[in-house]
Amino acid sequence: MRKKESKDIKNKKKLSNKIDKQQKKVAKKMKKKEKGNILGRVFKVNNKFNLVALIKNILLPLGGGLLIGFLTRNSMIVYNNLKKPIFTPPAVIFPIVWTILYILIGIAAYRIYMNNKSGKDDKGAYFYYLIQLAINFLWSIIFFNFRLYGISFILIIVLLILIILTTIKFFKVDKIAGAFMIPYILWVSFATVLTFFIWMFNEM
Repeated sequence: MRKKESKDIKNKKKLSNKIDKQQKKVAKKMKKKEKGNILGRVFKVNNKFNLVALIKNILLPLGGGLLIGFLTRNSMIVYNNLKKPIFTPPAVIFPIVWTILYILIGIAAYRIYMNNKSGKDDKGAYFYYLIQLAINFLWSIIFFNFRLYGISFILIIVLLILIILTTIKFFKVDKIAGAFMIPYILWVSFATVLTFFIWMFNEM
């Protein structure tokens, strides 16, 4: 009787171990599916994925940002010597943040571009996006190379307004695209405050 009981216990343990392993496998598969679904939601628009369009739309802001960084590289010594508010982030933070933001807005623009191809947008949203991007790049030249901090402050306010308008238009076409623009709004809002104080401390 004792032998039978011990065998039963062992069998039960084996079964429970097998069940645990199966449950873990199922859980892993579910996690993989969830990750796949998230990526699918981001990169698939109307059940379509276009890798070339995605790369182009990410490279536009990212490549432009790299070009501007190259053009303004000699002005960083002047920037480092400016009087700045205590909440100014270290200089190393800026390229990291901008790289992330350019990727995010590139993905947002990709989704709008794909919606344009499906006839869901009149291309107004994408047009606003391109204009604000051009002003973004222009601001860096005016601020760093020409050191016109007052004009830079006015320009960044215009930029912020255009980004907000672009985001509103993005939300009307595609909610995910609109959501991807929010970090951009927050960072440019912070940059606007920073630009004002740099102008006040160094030119007023």
